[in-house]
Amino acid sequence: MTEATPVQQRKPLTPAQGVTIQPVHTGKQLAQFIDFPHDLYKDDPYYVPELHIAQRDLLTPGKHPFHKHSTLQLFLAWKDNKIVGRIAAILNKNHNEFNKANDGFFGFFDSINDEGVAASLFQAAEQWLKEKGTSTMIGPVNFSTNETCGLLVDGFDSAPVAMMTYNKPYYLDLIDRQGLQKKVDLYAYKITEDAFNDKALKMMNLLKQRLSQRGVTIRNINMKDFKAEAERIREVYNAAWDKNMGFVPMTRDEFDYTAKDLKLIADPDFIQLAELNGKLIGISICVPDINQILIKIKRGRLFPTGLIKLLTGRKKINSLRVMVLGVLEDYRRMGIEACFYGSIMEKGLAKGMKWAEASWVLEGNEMMNRAVEHINGKVYKTYRIYEKAI
Repeated sequence: MTEATPVQQRKPLTPAQGVTIQPVHTGKQLAQFIDFPHDLYKDDPYYVPELHIAQRDLLTPGKHPFHKHSTLQLFLAWKDNKIVGRIAAILNKNHNEFNKANDGFFGFFDSINDEGVAASLFQAAEQWLKEKGTSTMIGPVNFSTNETCGLLVDGFDSAPVAMMTYNKPYYLDLIDRQGLQKKVDLYAYKITEDAFNDKALKMMNLLKQRLSQRGVTIRNINMKDFKAEAERIREVYNAAWDKNMGFVPMTRDEFDYTAKDLKLIADPDFIQLAELNGKLIGISICVPDINQILIKIKRGRLFPTGLIKLLTGRKKINSLRVMVLGVLEDYRRMGIEACFYGSIMEKGLAKGMKWAEASWVLEGNEMMNRAVEHINGKVYKTYRIYEKAI
């Protein structure tokens, strides 16, 4: 893992002369905010551009449900008549209410390798959050842990998978110099096709038999009844993750918004539900690694050729992301999680998948870390969330 000089040995930088911070208020500025990473990473083979239309809707009040209960301010940094950085200051009111906290967040941080630019951006975000009355700044989080979050700190030798972040190694140094300290690390595991063996298959079948005897069954999602299935999944998701670090329940509108997007790329064989006598007690959601296509779509534009690549490239995807896997607390340690993983691997191999990423898993979640390690998953990327008193 790349190591940066300890925070306590450094003094936070002050904003640099020649750097102008511009709050984003217009449609043109928003487009510049979204497009900046495309220029910053134009020569990086591992950079995956976000779809412009998706980012625009995410960041536009009235488009994404987050804006119904919370707020944010985007900032651009200019130097020598060029955009050189960006950041978002985020006040997630639902997070603070649910966690009884007074936190602010930063997200969507990108910068050239310039300490003064980074310092100017973080000062702008801190000032905005202070004015909102928050006492802590946490990030990078875009808008909560239900969306993309975490700074890549180890594993820079490959592209990110679907809905995971990516950044240059020098970001570690820039962020450390702002007085931010590690809050928690998040692990991404790689599970390759050679990790699956007959022993794992026999164990999965044995566990399924035992679970069946106790009234527990595992099935695929019913896409013909997607709306009702999604509502049941939301209830379990919000209940199963309520003790995770910084978790905030998704509102019905937020979950529906996310589910609508996932439905476009979902394979029902990789969305599994565990039920006890008809009651939903566990969920497993995997998505094809759509980034294998998005990496080829220039500047995230679907037109004129991006849409064709998106529609024709799906059959060539050869990996999955295990995005959500959880069981209600009262039904853990029954083997449901192991059955989920075993089924993912079995179906994945049958469909020509070469590997899967399980992400992200909190470093302190011993049960989930052991479960992935048990099927020979290896940590191959680490992401970090930082915090700072302000």
